[in-house]
Amino acid sequence: MNDNGEYRFIIDAYSPETLPMSRLAEYMADLALLLGSADRVHFVRLEAGSTVLVQRVEPEVELEVRSRMRGLADNTAPIDATRAYKALNRRLADDDATGSLLEGGAEVIPFPGRDQPQPLTFGAFNQPGVLDGVLIRIGGQGDTVPAHLRDGEVIHMCQATRDMARQLAVHLYGPTLRVQGEGRWEREADGGWLMKRFNIARFEELDDAPLGDVVERLRSVEGSGWKEIDTPTEELRALRGIDEAH
Repeated sequence: MNDNGEYRFIIDAYSPETLPMSRLAEYMADLALLLGSADRVHFVRLEAGSTVLVQRVEPEVELEVRSRMRGLADNTAPIDATRAYKALNRRLADDDATGSLLEGGAEVIPFPGRDQPQPLTFGAFNQPGVLDGVLIRIGGQGDTVPAHLRDGEVIHMCQATRDMARQLAVHLYGPTLRVQGEGRWEREADGGWLMKRFNIARFEELDDAPLGDVVERLRSVEGSGWKEIDTPTEELRALRGIDEAH
């Protein structure tokens, strides 16, 4: 058990005297997302030698933070923690550095950074796609404006023409939308795919009613055939395009 609740993030490429403030802010932002519990995790100090960022976790959230760190080791971490880990690793690689997160004196997570294996690379490409989410932002000053959709913990940062934006605007913070269009994708250094942009061409409003309610409504329609389906919930999930893993 870490008595004082301190976590140290070590960057081997810099000293505190050579680390630009803007770069330090980027590392700190990613580290805050990695640890979570933002209101109860505090930056304490910057230590010399290599650059060492020291954070203190309040006792009430130590178990929660420790669980997030374990999840990164066995691939059960929340999406935001995994994204933060990948962002830190990319930043280290860009800085020709490696890193390490320590709890007390023990390493919790290694960050290979520059030493991580390089995957096969592919150029960016365009591909038609479909995204689901709740519209949380719409509008801007250009001919093409931002349209952001939240799907759980993921935010899809899309674009739309002004005419499409006007149609979307009435659904701001409303029901889940399914948008179709063309996205541009790029292979990341860690092997994942990053959506660089997505242009919305059309959309539809999804029915947010619980699946059980929808099934009962369908079965009540005479001659619909839904009474004869043995697994109506699974059938409806397939029609809605819902992945069972979610």
